Amino acid sequence: MSEDAEGLAGFGYELGLLKRVRRSGWWHAGVDDPESVAEHTMRAAQLAALIAAEEGADPARAAFLALWHDSQETRTGDIPHTAGAYLTKPDPRKITADQTERLPNRSRQLVRDAVAEYESRETLEARCAKDADKLEMLLQAIEYREAGVSRTEGWIDSARRHLYTGTSRRLAEAAMKLSPLSWRDR
Repeated sequence: MSEDAEGLAGFGYELGLLKRVRRSGWWHAGVDDPESVAEHTMRAAQLAALIAAEEGADPARAAFLALWHDSQETRTGDIPHTAGAYLTKPDPRKITADQTERLPNRSRQLVRDAVAEYESRETLEARCAKDADKLEMLLQAIEYREAGVSRTEGWIDSARRHLYTGTSRRLAEAAMKLSPLSWRDR
């Protein structure tokens, strides 16, 4: 077996953990079975593409950046914001470097560059991906609220405060007015 294939397969198994890692902050709100990091990431990547398209950025690149934005949580779990007063936030670039150490050069650089770009927020695509991360949280908070979880306002307010793009701000305002089931009426 080649070392490259073994490195890729091992990383594939590690990424599979994201299907089981739960977004732990939702437990604070009373959600018994919160979404997984993988579930969050999928909708964030889809939203990133849509936001980027509206902002004139590269939708594929924005979605790609969003796809990798929480991949480090295989090593740390999902650390809720309430831990910030007690922990130093781990550097996602450092974790990604460790995660990708055994990957072939092209794959290693691909993932490391995506995480570095996302974290820097210097490109419009990275800002669209970050907005998608926040908007996905906002949509999830509204969905949980509609399902009877009453303590979601902090997540909604936080998401709305930290949006970069005009498209994202408009999307957040629209989401606040719509039912999560509004798509059924179209």
